[in-house]
Amino acid sequence: MTAPDARSGTGRPAELFFEDLVPGLTVDLGVVTVDADEMVAFARRFDPQWYHVDSDLAAESRHGGLIASGFYTVSLFMRAYVDHLLSRAAADASPGLEELRWLAPVRAGDRLAVRVDVMGARPSTARPGLGTVSLTGTMLRLGPDDRPEQEVLRTRFRGWFAVRPVEADPAEAEAAPTDADQPRADQPGADQPDTGPTAADPSTVGSSDGDPTQSSGSPEAQRPD
Repeated sequence: MTAPDARSGTGRPAELFFEDLVPGLTVDLGVVTVDADEMVAFARRFDPQWYHVDSDLAAESRHGGLIASGFYTVSLFMRAYVDHLLSRAAADASPGLEELRWLAPVRAGDRLAVRVDVMGARPSTARPGLGTVSLTGTMLRLGPDDRPEQEVLRTRFRGWFAVRPVEADPAEAEAAPTDADQPRADQPGADQPDTGPTAADPSTVGSSDGDPTQSSGSPEAQRPD
């Protein structure tokens, strides 16, 4: 059973946590098909270079036709990553990426197999309760026989994921002291004076409760992560 705030990247209860994303793990993110209309609409809105939006010029060029904006391709990767991993995992924000490479042109109708590989994982020093996972994402164009033909995208990035919540031990909860265990002012003996020496006792005048050379000081400052 997960804690109420253990939510996945899409807000549903999480089932995967930092501890599950171990180095060497490969997660299949499915296959996406490049839609021609969406590809061009994205380019017209965000990357209107002629080889993305002008089919006549693109056909006469070395590209031989329209090619997708690289940012459209990485957007397809991101959607597959959310659908197949972040929707299940206790994902937090990402601290960034180290590499993004477009290795081959992507065209309308291409079928791209998507996956992520976990390269490393360690507890976060900047965000207590989270772990930092290093990931490599790839997209490979599939041939007619569904065999990979060519890698078209590679990215290396990091993600923060919550550690698995620790359930409270019922036995410990029962043993923990409560307010009911403490004496109240209206209970017999609650106002009884301390039986130890007091300043009214002449034998204690001038005594000290501790080494006068010691100072309570302040707690040691935590080193910022």
